[in-house]
Amino acid sequence: MNRLGFRHDNLDWTLPGLLASPDLDLAAVYTHFATADDPSHPLFEEQRARFEHALARIGRLGVAVPERHAANSAALLRDERTWFDMVRPGILLYGVLPSGSGGGRGAEGGIPRLPPPASRLDLRPVLSLKSRVVAVKNVRPGESVGYGGRFVADSPRTVATIPAGYADGLDTRLSGRGQVLVGGQRAPIVGAVSMDMLAIDATGIHVDPGDEVVFLGEQGTERITAADMADAIGTIPYEILCRIGSRIERVYD
Repeated sequence: MNRLGFRHDNLDWTLPGLLASPDLDLAAVYTHFATADDPSHPLFEEQRARFEHALARIGRLGVAVPERHAANSAALLRDERTWFDMVRPGILLYGVLPSGSGGGRGAEGGIPRLPPPASRLDLRPVLSLKSRVVAVKNVRPGESVGYGGRFVADSPRTVATIPAGYADGLDTRLSGRGQVLVGGQRAPIVGAVSMDMLAIDATGIHVDPGDEVVFLGEQGTERITAADMADAIGTIPYEILCRIGSRIERVYD
């Protein structure tokens, strides 16, 4: 990764003094894979082999390594040789597949998908993201909705306002691209996503103030996943989940 840590090919120079320090409490040795979610990239196997070599070199220096760990979510699914003593699942703990494994932006989006069994892993998302309708308006043809007048009705439309926006982590790129669930149906996000509000086109759906709106999760027979939202705006599920704002009420059940 060339972010932190020690070079694999320079351990004989960097480690002896460190390992000899009486202040060192060695808990583990680890690496972090740069390309585990890309089966076509040769760096994954090269990095795995380098880590094995580094572990062997540390052993020859006479140091007992208490724990070894390397596998993020994608590596955990891809290659059991990376499991070592512990694994470090991240996005899998949220019930979401990592990028490249059917969890957003597959091969058509530039990130190759991991092979089975990752693509068949039966996961259930552990969270949903919901709000409620606060207003319903009829919009006439030629009228616009939201900042910048980005959405202009070409026919009579029913527009519902939702008290959620980019201050809550909803990406501005969802404007005209994302969808929500309301009344058991999908409704497109129209106009600009603003700081605290956004609008949906609820034409043909019976919607009243107070009705539940689902950004992530299930409603009736419909479901929107983090991968769906990521695909809509050209990003990855990690970004979707990390952006959920701190001011959103958390309800645990």
